[in-house]
Amino acid sequence: MSEKRAVVIGGGPAGVSAAIYLVRANIPVTLVYRDMGALGKTGAVDNYYGFAETVRGPELFERGISQARRLGVNVVEAEVVGLRWDDHLTALTKDGAYSGDVLVLATGSARIAPRIDGLKAYEGRGVSYCAVCDAFFYRGKDVSVLGNGIYAYHEAKELTATARTVTIYTMGLPAAFENSSDKIRVDSRKVAKILGSESVERLELEDGTIVPMDGVFVAVGVAGSADFARKIGAEVEGVRIVVDENCATTIPGLYACGDCTGGMLQIAKAVYDGAKAAKHAIAYLRSL
Repeated sequence: MSEKRAVVIGGGPAGVSAAIYLVRANIPVTLVYRDMGALGKTGAVDNYYGFAETVRGPELFERGISQARRLGVNVVEAEVVGLRWDDHLTALTKDGAYSGDVLVLATGSARIAPRIDGLKAYEGRGVSYCAVCDAFFYRGKDVSVLGNGIYAYHEAKELTATARTVTIYTMGLPAAFENSSDKIRVDSRKVAKILGSESVERLELEDGTIVPMDGVFVAVGVAGSADFARKIGAEVEGVRIVVDENCATTIPGLYACGDCTGGMLQIAKAVYDGAKAAKHAIAYLRSL
């Protein structure tokens, strides 16, 4: 019987907690994280057990990552841009892929969508947040992707297999990716409005230019846990991943914990969620 492995996406309290419980159960674990997340923006933490003095968020983050490494977790600093679900659950990054028999999502709360007139109004009617999910509906049509990062480029590449044209609008920011595809056009202008009747029909750019367009895919910033879950068919409610009392999603072997599942957005809750997700992931692995 081959060795069972686990992958955790997210280096915050929920992700590190899950990774620690998994590795202490003698399960090889790879933890993939991009940055400090919410802890990187937290100046002071006074309400977490065990600290007689105030601890800064970045310090708490570094302590957690160091603890995970000490216990044997394989820690990888990389941006995850997608998931694949076949015989394993696989986290896809720009530089490699990491597969496991279980995967725990713990990348925190969702991204903030850009403020564009018409964005909310056309959600589900030409505005999408998942290229893998919705590319089929845009066969032979003109589509755009909003975003300037690796995640936006990954979404654009998914769309090139079906769409007639694919344009990435970097929304006034420099492209943080190298465009190696002759099927993807990159435009640095901002999208000001999304226009149409029953569905998206055109974009108005900040300089007043009107561009015919059939679909708009939002990929600003980096992908969150709900984005990943949605791409492989797990149930989500808005920006929250739906989990049961065991932190299990609707996909076998896929667990979610911390802020991405809603509830009280506190470190104590995230640590508990991570431990609970790991406990049930361990039981799942041992049942295989």
